[in-house]
Amino acid sequence: MQKLWNDLKNGLKKYLSDNNFNKVILGLSGGLDSAIVAVLAADAIGGQNVKAIMMKTKYTSDLSLNIARGIAKFNNLDYQELDIDNIVDSEINFLQNSFGKDVKGIVQENLQARIRGQILMAYSNQNGGMVLACGNKSEALTGYCTLYGDTCGGLMPIGNIYKSTIFELAKWRNSINVVLPEEVISRAPSAELTHNQKDEDLLPPYPLLDRILQKITDEKLSTKEIIAQGEDKDLVERVNNLVSRSSFKRNQLPPIL
Repeated sequence: MQKLWNDLKNGLKKYLSDNNFNKVILGLSGGLDSAIVAVLAADAIGGQNVKAIMMKTKYTSDLSLNIARGIAKFNNLDYQELDIDNIVDSEINFLQNSFGKDVKGIVQENLQARIRGQILMAYSNQNGGMVLACGNKSEALTGYCTLYGDTCGGLMPIGNIYKSTIFELAKWRNSINVVLPEEVISRAPSAELTHNQKDEDLLPPYPLLDRILQKITDEKLSTKEIIAQGEDKDLVERVNNLVSRSSFKRNQLPPIL
């Protein structure tokens, strides 16, 4: 884990230097991915050079707010909270009038992510700093991300790291010195785009998902070969379908370390 962390930290420092950036901007959601990216950036360039913005809505839990505040305090981040509910509601009303009918749930969810991406890019234009996209490899491979939303940025530092590994990386980094509230590691992953939303509502549990993804993408095994190894047929076909259907998203992702 130490080598992985150092590789990511040095890769981030070099990428920023090569592109003439000395600070970064990211959305700090209270989830593990943005937490890890924030800590990584703080280790690489100093917390005072990391602009972390919590863009809350009515779906944002108190736990997420407390986690974000804790990460900011532990890592000396340049932290800010914004309430974006009025922007979200305004856009939903605009689209409802434009469509002439109710706005679908998926549209409302993606609007939140895209508004956040828009705000992060505006901060970059206004004040400088590279926006970091905080998605991981498991999300990128399955398409569990929003184009022009949480995929928005100049670099995706952990985009080549599976979610299961990120949990282990977080535990290792916290063993060096406490940079993350324990709750961000132990809580169930959620995008918090609707009430009580959990990643596992749409995805298999990450340890299981990542095992199948590794066989598909890293080992280049066919569906038949993976099933022959004893994996559940329905699960393998489901994951393979997610990977196949989301290739257009991966073609539009930021560079990945």
